[in-house]
Amino acid sequence: MPNELPPVLGDAVHLQQVLLNLIVNGMDVLDETPQGERSISVTALLGRPKTIYIAVSDSGRGIPTDKLTQIFDPFFTTKASGIGRGLSISRTIIEAHNGKLWAENRPQGGACFRFTLPVAKES
Repeated sequence: MPNELPPVLGDAVHLQQVLLNLIVNGMDVLDETPQGERSISVTALLGRPKTIYIAVSDSGRGIPTDKLTQIFDPFFTTKASGIGRGLSISRTIIEAHNGKLWAENRPQGGACFRFTLPVAKES
């Protein structure tokens, strides 16, 4: 099908762990958002050069600007019951797959976590 994305080469369990962590973090933040305003979206698209871009966005409160540079640090957390390992591990996994993981606040509110993965080489 023309709308299908090419495969990436990687450990499926580890990549699922990253997606699950980002989605669960977004769901945790949405607990504080009025029910009718809650949303999480996951999008993927082919970029250049031969890179898949994945974005996990939420409509929560966003990330405090002064914390954006710290959220991927080991043991840094903004959650009362968090231990601060999820985002650090997620970044390590993505970097081990030759990708990048970063976060930003959305202009309309909420946060967006984006990561890249290289397309698997064609045989």
